Amino acid sequence: MGDEPLGPGPAMAAYAAPPPRGAAFDAWRTWESRDDAHGVIAAGILAANARNVQPWRFTVDAHARRIDVYADLTRRQGALDPFDRELYVGLGCALENMVLAARARGHEPELRLLPRPDRPEHAAVLRLLPGEPVPSELYDAIPHRRTNRGPFRREPLPGPLLDEIAALAGDDPGGPALRWFAREAERARVARLLVEATEAVIADEGQSLAGHHWYRGTDREIERRQDGMTVDTQGMPPLMSTLGKLLPAPSRRTADRFWLRNTRSVHVATAAAFGMIAVPDADDPVERMRGGRLLQRIHLFATARGLAVGHLNMMTVRADRERELGLPPRFGKALEELVGAPGRQALVTFRIGRPARPAGTSPRRPVATVLGADAG
Repeated sequence: MGDEPLGPGPAMAAYAAPPPRGAAFDAWRTWESRDDAHGVIAAGILAANARNVQPWRFTVDAHARRIDVYADLTRRQGALDPFDRELYVGLGCALENMVLAARARGHEPELRLLPRPDRPEHAAVLRLLPGEPVPSELYDAIPHRRTNRGPFRREPLPGPLLDEIAALAGDDPGGPALRWFAREAERARVARLLVEATEAVIADEGQSLAGHHWYRGTDREIERRQDGMTVDTQGMPPLMSTLGKLLPAPSRRTADRFWLRNTRSVHVATAAAFGMIAVPDADDPVERMRGGRLLQRIHLFATARGLAVGHLNMMTVRADRERELGLPPRFGKALEELVGAPGRQALVTFRIGRPARPAGTSPRRPVATVLGADAG
């Protein structure tokens, strides 16, 4: 795929800061300690997911050859994800990590999405069949991948590199596809819409409250909950992050204003390009998970190349909220125009570029916490 695999070398090391101390971050350090089904799950829980809600739970059969993946409906985001779009995208991201880990550890993965259509919370079944180890640079990138909310260096990415990333979607005409917005006029249009969508989110009391619910302001809260958004993952300079942890947690309105300011002056202003994953039906849980798998591949490939990815889901969040409340589809129409292809719908949007500084590490719940009995 072009450049030689970098492995866990200097490019990846520059992408992410080492995990902080504490049990909430042990999953990043211990994920390779087992090569059985629990080890495959350990890779899955390090996947990208919106606001770090970690919307998954798993069961393993007695022979450790079958993993059932479930949507944890207790971790829904309410007004910020009224139709569970982001929940299933996050599950797809986890499945991609799990498939890569299974192959790297000598299993032949057999994945079936939504095995019981009458029970959509049963997201997938992953069988671990005998096989030979298949190493990959994407697998090597798993512990180094982070969502980067800090500034990117103001330099374009070469067209061939963007083409190489787009090729990660494969050639299935019915599968997820990647659309780039890299030219100056395209970036300006997407940037404007993302800022306007952010303004709409924070003006919506229900969405503002739903977002603040996942903020973890103290080390004690981080260790207790092991999820959510933290000071260290907001993309601030190290000194500001340190000071932020010493001060009282910001109010919801202060946090909203910070998010809007950073969206305008950092997130969209320094993006080398914006990417959009589109699928035939963005309401279909299967297509959401397939799109999530592609999103995770992009994230891992970028990590291996020393690039950074930041999720920018404000337009899709607002489009879903418009549908929920019966509002005029302002952002729904904007997304249709950006996709520009009949029979395709926007699923997720992100930015990409070369990071100006390492990204912070988010807390993760350990494997033991996300394992549970099938509810039947």
